[in-house]
Order: sequence, then structure tokens, then C-alpha cells
Amino acid sequence: MNKSSLPWKLCPVCVRPFTWRKKWRKDWDEVKYCSKRCAGHRHVASEMNVHNQHCGDVAG
Repeated sequence: MNKSSLPWKLCPVCVRPFTWRKKWRKDWDEVKYCSKRCAGHRHVASEMNVHNQHCGDVAG
């Protein structure tokens, strides 16, 4: 299997795509974050989503 055919997901924290890794083969469906760092910062992403839903995504 070449790298371009591997499944991928978007990390909800850094919003970057990440691809399947052999260490995730048993629980790929449960993997949500691309790294331990992003998993540790998951509360920041959820707070930003709540803020954007209430205030709109307005730069200013």
C-alpha cells in the first residue's frame, strides 16, 4: 500500500490532515487527534468552536 492510498482524517485542533499509522491499526476509528500535543489542547479547540458559534467568525 503506498502512502497516497492511506486513509486520512482532519485533526480538530490544528485542522491539519493526518494519515493512518500502523500503531493505530486496531483503533483507527477512535483516533481523533494527530498527536499527543493536540489531544492535550483539545479543550482550546472546543472553546474556539463555541466562541465562533456565538460570536461569528469575524476578524477584526
